[in-house]
Amino acid sequence: MTRDQDTSIKFSCNNVNYFGDKKPLFKIERSLVKRYRKNIWNKFIKAIREYELIQDGDRIAVAISGGKDSLLMAKLFQELQRHGNSNFELEFIAMDPGYHPDIRKLLIENCKHLNIPIHIYESGIFDVAERIAKDNPCYMCARMRRGALYGKAQELECNKLALGHHFNDVIETIMLNILCSGNFKTMLPKLRAKNYKGMELIRPLYYIEEEHISRFIQYSGISPLNCACMVTAKRIGTKRQEIKELIEQLKKSFTNVDISIFRSAENVNVDRILGWEKDGTKHSFLEFYD
Repeated sequence: MTRDQDTSIKFSCNNVNYFGDKKPLFKIERSLVKRYRKNIWNKFIKAIREYELIQDGDRIAVAISGGKDSLLMAKLFQELQRHGNSNFELEFIAMDPGYHPDIRKLLIENCKHLNIPIHIYESGIFDVAERIAKDNPCYMCARMRRGALYGKAQELECNKLALGHHFNDVIETIMLNILCSGNFKTMLPKLRAKNYKGMELIRPLYYIEEEHISRFIQYSGISPLNCACMVTAKRIGTKRQEIKELIEQLKKSFTNVDISIFRSAENVNVDRILGWEKDGTKHSFLEFYD
């Protein structure tokens, strides 16, 4: 079986053996609408409603990386369907970009325990990213993984692809662009795919803070994957990590600074900016200066 071959495997998780410190499935699922209702469930529902992320008849591909964010997202979607919102369909897709066999095994075991019926397929993206972008493979890897997920979602006749980016990803992206790229932009809660007709990307964890995701995963007893990259496994330190640490430092001096960073993307005053870009064309305030 080659790495680039689609080895789509779908398994049923009806009978689960509980092992280690993992909580039983019913306790994990109940905790989402009980123990973590305020900080996870309500914020998940808020993002879906405020940004109109789901419509009747949607067929949503839920991308499962095996990390804490995507595992939580999968369970939230399942709970949403279970609580009477069955006007949409779900496909859980997990791409193996070249994981170590033990990592792949952990991904499958976690999904079995959580009753997430994943389609797992191989892409070999780690090897390709390292070969064509040796110095900085992470950016190339991310782009290739996104394209592979879109392609699989389209193959499964889905019209939406759900990714597990959360509140902290949003504000870190704002700060990364300001401090490293000299522009102001962030992750949007939804956007239309440019190269995949009829496909839309959605981010239903948009309001959920990483701290609460970590607490849920710790409570569940699940051991999630981190990056699991075989290319950069020995490298430490990234700009995003530096930004994360910077925001934590700022929170000590500025009350609710993380919320203020988030809201800055909602409250842009176009009468008080030097310039902006729209549809690939740059504009200056001088165009409208009277």
